[in-house]
Amino acid sequence: MTTPDLRHLAAAALGAGALAAAPALADHHVKGDAPMTLRADVMTAEGQNAGRVIFEQTDHGVVVKARLINLSPGEHGFHIHETGACKPDFTAAGGHYDPLRAKHGFDSEGGYHVGDLPNIVVEADGTANADFFAPQLTLSPQEDNRYPFTLDDADGSAVMVHAKGDDYKAEPPGSTGQRIACGVIFAERD
Repeated sequence: MTTPDLRHLAAAALGAGALAAAPALADHHVKGDAPMTLRADVMTAEGQNAGRVIFEQTDHGVVVKARLINLSPGEHGFHIHETGACKPDFTAAGGHYDPLRAKHGFDSEGGYHVGDLPNIVVEADGTANADFFAPQLTLSPQEDNRYPFTLDDADGSAVMVHAKGDDYKAEPPGSTGQRIACGVIFAERD
């Protein structure tokens, strides 16, 4: 082989190697490392299926996908609560998830509860589909209370639908009315 032929062969081999590696380089996850995904099955206080909420871990937070059914039409408060327990009246879920001890509502000076999410709008047929990105959350367990904040702590966490829309103002957070549907994200540990 002449010298130019070897250079062409080397360039072709280098190009083929780059093409073979391209799919692996495009996926930032380690091969076989699928993102953590959790599903919270949501129930009404009467025990009726109210759909589900999917939580998918990303490199920069959690994507929350609500696919809800059998709810009353209109705007509803939608929050993550501090305890993974949905007893009949849903009070076992505690308050909004708030590891920073902030004030409630997006309009609060100095921040808001980590569990405060945007309202959902339920259509006339009783369904709601909503996707949110929560950069302040992680599904991975953590040893200490730091950003991003884990939903997998000792007392777990739950997703809650309220009777009325959240006004995003500071205390009291009771403007959203009764808790009408709940789903456990991580169960409370005994």
